[in-house]
Amino acid sequence: MKENAAARPLSNTELSSFCRQMSMILSAGISPLEGLSLMEEESASPEEKQLLKAMEEEYLQSASLYRSFQTVGIFPDYMLHMIHIGEQSGRLDEVMVSLASHYDREAGIAASLKNAVIYPFVMILMMIAVIFILIIKVLPIFQQVFEQLGQEMSGFSRSVVDFGIALNRYSTVCIAVFAVIAVLFVLTIYTKQGRKIAGDLAAKLGMFRNFRYKTAACRFASAMALTLSSGLDVDQSFDLAAALIDDHDFQEKIRVCREKIHEGNAFPKALSQSGIFTGIYARMLTIGFHTGSTEKMLTDISHRYEDEVDAAISRNISILEPTLVAILSIIVGILLLSVMLPLIGILSGF
Repeated sequence: MKENAAARPLSNTELSSFCRQMSMILSAGISPLEGLSLMEEESASPEEKQLLKAMEEEYLQSASLYRSFQTVGIFPDYMLHMIHIGEQSGRLDEVMVSLASHYDREAGIAASLKNAVIYPFVMILMMIAVIFILIIKVLPIFQQVFEQLGQEMSGFSRSVVDFGIALNRYSTVCIAVFAVIAVLFVLTIYTKQGRKIAGDLAAKLGMFRNFRYKTAACRFASAMALTLSSGLDVDQSFDLAAALIDDHDFQEKIRVCREKIHEGNAFPKALSQSGIFTGIYARMLTIGFHTGSTEKMLTDISHRYEDEVDAAISRNISILEPTLVAILSIIVGILLLSVMLPLIGILSGF
């Protein structure tokens, strides 16, 4: 955990690290209280020491790791619920290992989503900046050359120069607009509500719908594997898994799946009929169900979906990069040719 951990919820990476430390402590036969004390001694951050101290004090009063985690208010509800289940079932060390893997996967998904958004956004900003500099700074130099030759720009080149003059005149407004766009972008990436709005907009675009589905399926499979392996029944597992997913369409599939299970359908058949898992994943889950390894198959499915998400992002970025470079080259070429060709024509007449 970082130095400001006590002032904000922990990131997925920090949650994974914390759960992994606790799993190692519990697996070694060390009590939770001793484990928290050891972590406090090893911590170099005053804020983290204060956090762990508060958890120790709560554990002394309640003898519950769940209550200790809950009292500091920085851990997500999903993690708290799973720790509570782990304490009740006597499988707390296994739950901690599973939670560490779960938040590792969540961190990977979050990083992939950020890369998918940040890289194109930065490329587009750079492209706009190059075009603006060209229009505001470079084209006026050509205008001066034309004036020195006793000629005037006309047509498209003149319109571009006039546009550049207007931009230069209202540069403060342009900077303010860019600042607002940058702030909105940061809010979209780093706030839960912003990510939800961006996700809803992306879901309306066909090219993002499949990507959004795979991300939701990965989280669903990971959460179901963890909850089922911790001893929860299917209904409880569905409740916790649904809380991790922002995609309304996928949540509707979960609702339909639960109805089919209540109607008497087997778990893998209900998942297949509701459209949550299809094709090879549905067959894998059916085999896992009949061989008693449903949780293992769900974990495998979540890993496969994560790999597909990463591959899709890499593929799209590899296509997007040369596309944006080509667009920038074409625009710059058109702008330069619009003034170079008339200038060459004038110079050839001398």
